[in-house]
Amino acid sequence: MNAILSLGRWLFPLPFAIFGIMHLMTGAGMAGMVPDYMPAKTILVYLSGAGLLGAAISMYIGKYDKLATTLLGIMLILFAVMIHMPGAMAGGEESAGPMGNLLKDLGLAGAALMYAQNMARDNSVIG
Repeated sequence: MNAILSLGRWLFPLPFAIFGIMHLMTGAGMAGMVPDYMPAKTILVYLSGAGLLGAAISMYIGKYDKLATTLLGIMLILFAVMIHMPGAMAGGEESAGPMGNLLKDLGLAGAALMYAQNMARDNSVIG
């Protein structure tokens, strides 16, 4: 059973690594998904990609993973509120996609914060 449970430590960072690489490779194209009220769209895509990739690397190597997963959780909550919530609240059939993304990001944020609280090594600057 412990062998199966230990897979989580390896599986959880994987999507963040892939999404981070995708953000860094296609930043200009992904900038169109950033809401109009946010400035410097392309820069924000690259910064979020670096954050996603950095969090994944930190979890894999076990250095500053408490700090990284705390920041990851905060970033995902901000994504949920600033990017997905307006579309999810719009109503109608077109709100299904944003609602799914809102719930996905909130679930992943919760998991990242649980990781920071329970699984991270105690080598970060967060007490």
